Amino acid sequence: MKIVIQRVKSASVSIDGLIKEKIDSGLLLLVGVEDADTGWDLEYAVRKITQMRIFSDEQGKMNCSIQEIKGEILSISQFTLYASTKKGNRPSFSGAGKPDFAEAFYENFNEKLAEVVPTKSGVFGADMQIELVNDGPVTIILDTKEARKH
Repeated sequence: MKIVIQRVKSASVSIDGLIKEKIDSGLLLLVGVEDADTGWDLEYAVRKITQMRIFSDEQGKMNCSIQEIKGEILSISQFTLYASTKKGNRPSFSGAGKPDFAEAFYENFNEKLAEVVPTKSGVFGADMQIELVNDGPVTIILDTKEARKH
Protein backbone atom coordinates (compact mmCIF):
# COMPACT_ATOMS: atom_id res chain seq x y z
CA MET A 1 0.00 0.00 0.00
CA LYS A 2 1.04 3.55 -0.65
CA ILE A 3 -0.81 6.12 1.40
CA VAL A 4 -0.42 9.88 1.36
CA ILE A 5 -1.45 11.12 4.82
CA GLN A 6 -2.44 14.78 5.09
CA ARG A 7 -3.32 16.45 8.37
CA VAL A 8 -6.30 18.68 7.62
CA LYS A 9 -8.49 21.27 9.28
CA SER A 10 -11.24 20.15 6.88
CA ALA A 11 -11.68 18.04 3.76
CA SER A 12 -14.47 16.95 1.45
CA VAL A 13 -15.05 14.72 -1.54
CA SER A 14 -17.54 15.61 -4.26
CA ILE A 15 -18.89 13.54 -7.13
CA ASP A 16 -20.80 15.17 -9.99
CA GLY A 17 -20.75 18.48 -8.12
CA LEU A 18 -22.37 17.10 -4.96
CA ILE A 19 -20.52 16.70 -1.68
CA LYS A 20 -20.52 13.01 -0.79
CA GLU A 21 -18.57 13.23 2.48
CA LYS A 22 -16.78 15.84 4.56
CA ILE A 23 -14.74 15.95 7.74
CA ASP A 24 -13.43 18.59 10.07
CA SER A 25 -10.11 18.16 11.90
CA GLY A 26 -8.41 14.89 11.03
CA LEU A 27 -6.65 13.10 8.20
CA LEU A 28 -7.19 12.96 4.46
CA LEU A 29 -5.80 9.69 3.12
CA LEU A 30 -5.01 9.04 -0.54
CA VAL A 31 -4.83 5.24 -0.69
CA GLY A 32 -3.16 3.13 -3.37
CA VAL A 33 -3.26 -0.68 -3.36
CA GLU A 34 -1.07 -3.18 -5.22
CA ASP A 35 -1.75 -6.87 -5.84
CA ALA A 36 1.11 -7.87 -3.50
CA ASP A 37 -0.63 -6.29 -0.49
CA THR A 38 -1.69 -8.69 2.26
CA GLY A 39 -3.43 -8.59 5.61
CA TRP A 40 -0.09 -7.63 7.12
CA ASP A 41 0.02 -4.45 5.03
CA LEU A 42 -3.55 -3.60 5.99
CA GLU A 43 -3.00 -4.11 9.74
CA TYR A 44 0.33 -2.25 9.64
CA ALA A 45 -1.20 0.76 7.84
CA VAL A 46 -4.21 0.94 10.15
CA ARG A 47 -2.00 0.76 13.25
CA LYS A 48 0.46 3.38 11.97
CA ILE A 49 -2.21 5.83 10.82
CA THR A 50 -4.35 5.62 13.95
CA GLN A 51 -1.39 5.83 16.34
CA MET A 52 0.88 8.29 14.47
CA ARG A 53 1.57 11.30 16.69
CA ILE A 54 1.24 14.16 14.21
CA PHE A 55 -1.29 16.43 15.94
CA SER A 56 -0.24 19.24 18.25
CA ASP A 57 -0.45 19.01 22.02
CA GLU A 58 -0.97 21.99 24.36
CA GLN A 59 2.67 23.04 23.85
CA GLY A 60 2.35 22.98 20.05
CA LYS A 61 4.49 19.82 19.66
CA MET A 62 3.37 16.99 17.37
CA ASN A 63 2.62 14.61 20.20
CA CYS A 64 -1.01 13.49 19.76
CA SER A 65 -2.63 10.84 17.58
CA ILE A 66 -5.88 11.21 15.67
CA GLN A 67 -7.53 9.14 18.39
CA GLU A 68 -6.39 11.58 21.08
CA ILE A 69 -7.79 14.62 19.27
CA LYS A 70 -10.99 12.73 18.41
CA GLY A 71 -10.47 13.46 14.71
CA GLU A 72 -11.97 11.88 11.62
CA ILE A 73 -10.53 10.26 8.50
CA LEU A 74 -11.54 10.85 4.89
CA SER A 75 -10.14 7.98 2.79
CA ILE A 76 -9.88 8.33 -1.00
CA SER A 77 -8.83 5.53 -3.37
CA GLN A 78 -5.91 6.68 -5.50
CA PHE A 79 -4.47 4.16 -7.97
CA THR A 80 -2.28 6.89 -9.51
CA LEU A 81 0.08 6.58 -6.53
CA TYR A 82 1.48 3.58 -8.41
CA ALA A 83 2.31 5.60 -11.54
CA SER A 84 5.58 4.69 -13.21
CA THR A 85 7.14 7.59 -15.10
CA LYS A 86 10.35 5.84 -16.20
CA LYS A 87 9.48 5.60 -19.91
CA GLY A 88 7.90 8.18 -22.17
CA ASN A 89 5.55 10.94 -21.13
CA ARG A 90 2.47 8.90 -20.32
CA PRO A 91 2.56 7.30 -16.85
CA SER A 92 2.00 3.57 -16.61
CA PHE A 93 -0.31 2.35 -13.86
CA SER A 94 0.45 -1.36 -14.24
CA GLY A 95 1.81 -1.45 -10.67
CA ALA A 96 -1.62 -0.61 -9.23
CA GLY A 97 -3.78 -3.45 -7.95
CA LYS A 98 -6.30 -5.04 -10.27
CA PRO A 99 -9.64 -3.28 -9.74
CA ASP A 100 -11.55 -6.16 -8.09
CA PHE A 101 -8.75 -6.89 -5.62
CA ALA A 102 -7.97 -3.21 -4.98
CA GLU A 103 -11.60 -2.27 -4.32
CA ALA A 104 -12.15 -5.11 -1.83
CA PHE A 105 -8.83 -4.35 -0.10
CA TYR A 106 -9.62 -0.60 0.08
CA GLU A 107 -13.09 -1.29 1.53
CA ASN A 108 -11.60 -3.67 4.11
CA PHE A 109 -8.99 -1.02 5.00
CA ASN A 110 -11.74 1.56 5.57
CA GLU A 111 -13.72 -0.88 7.73
CA LYS A 112 -10.64 -1.58 9.89
CA LEU A 113 -9.95 2.15 10.25
CA ALA A 114 -13.58 2.76 11.24
CA GLU A 115 -13.20 0.30 14.14
CA VAL A 116 -10.71 2.78 15.65
CA VAL A 117 -11.50 6.25 14.23
CA PRO A 118 -14.63 7.67 12.54
CA THR A 119 -13.91 7.09 8.83
CA LYS A 120 -15.62 8.35 5.69
CA SER A 121 -14.67 7.55 2.13
CA GLY A 122 -15.03 8.42 -1.50
CA VAL A 123 -16.30 5.99 -4.14
CA PHE A 124 -13.78 3.54 -5.57
CA GLY A 125 -13.12 4.27 -9.24
CA ALA A 126 -15.28 7.40 -9.36
CA ASP A 127 -14.22 10.75 -10.79
CA MET A 128 -13.92 12.67 -7.52
CA GLN A 129 -13.04 16.23 -6.61
CA ILE A 130 -11.22 16.67 -3.31
CA GLU A 131 -11.10 19.91 -1.33
CA LEU A 132 -8.95 20.30 1.75
CA VAL A 133 -7.41 22.78 4.11
CA ASN A 134 -4.03 21.26 4.88
CA ASP A 135 -3.01 21.84 8.49
CA GLY A 136 0.64 22.73 8.94
CA PRO A 137 1.07 21.62 6.22
CA VAL A 138 1.76 18.09 7.42
CA THR A 139 1.98 15.50 4.65
CA ILE A 140 3.50 12.04 5.17
CA ILE A 141 3.91 9.15 2.74
CA LEU A 142 3.44 5.64 4.13
CA ASP A 143 4.66 2.77 1.94
CA THR A 144 4.03 -0.63 3.50
CA LYS A 145 6.45 -2.26 1.04
CA GLU A 146 9.26 -0.32 2.77
CA ALA A 147 8.12 -1.62 6.17
CA ARG A 148 8.05 -5.21 4.84
CA LYS A 149 11.78 -4.95 4.11
CA HIS A 150 12.68 -4.55 7.78
